[in-house]
Amino acid sequence: MNNAAMNTKADGLRAVCALYMRVSTKGHGQTTDTQAVALREYAERRRFDVFEYRDEGISGSKDSRPALDRLMKDARARKFDVVIVARFDRFARSVSHLLRALEEFNHLGINFVSLSESIDTSTPMGKMIFTVLGAVAELERNLIKERVHMGISRARKQGRALGRPKVQVDPLQVAGRAANQRPTTSSFRRRAKRVFQNRAPHTRQRNGKKSQDKDFSKCRRWVRRVSIAPHFRHGG
Repeated sequence: MNNAAMNTKADGLRAVCALYMRVSTKGHGQTTDTQAVALREYAERRRFDVFEYRDEGISGSKDSRPALDRLMKDARARKFDVVIVARFDRFARSVSHLLRALEEFNHLGINFVSLSESIDTSTPMGKMIFTVLGAVAELERNLIKERVHMGISRARKQGRALGRPKVQVDPLQVAGRAANQRPTTSSFRRRAKRVFQNRAPHTRQRNGKKSQDKDFSKCRRWVRRVSIAPHFRHGG
């Protein structure tokens, strides 16, 4: 897509751009206004309608940021056609995060422009850079995987135990504690009565005496089954 085509949409309306700005430190003379000047000038030259998203005092190492999250949400709603940033690191610090965002923008038909690096994914050169970034991210993932496998292999050769440390358990102590905590028959009856009385009043009034006794017996059996189930599961 050339610049002229990206300035307007298929319906002849002006294209809409999202200007994303970020500074890591809030105050101390650092604001997003400096980035805004360059981004607005670019958008004005391209005759874009503008949405602005600003994160102030938030590190670029965080993948989730308030303004960036809103931008991604609006991108999925296709509220704009191009995202413009002053530099790559204003949008993302890691290659993997940047690539994930670019892949999603590409899937949504949204272009990405970085002024400092002169990258525009609507141009052939921009598409080439996108491919290179993908290759770099894949190389990074493979290197991490290789280092992890080497570390595990070295630990095994040194006789180190992998995984969570084992916990020594006394079976007799566990069995005794389970027996002490086992509910008694009287506690089953109290629980069943409490559950039975908590039923809707109109249900109890509608049923006769025999029906209520039958329902209470069912309720008591259910309470007993639920109460002793953990002991069966743990072998108590």
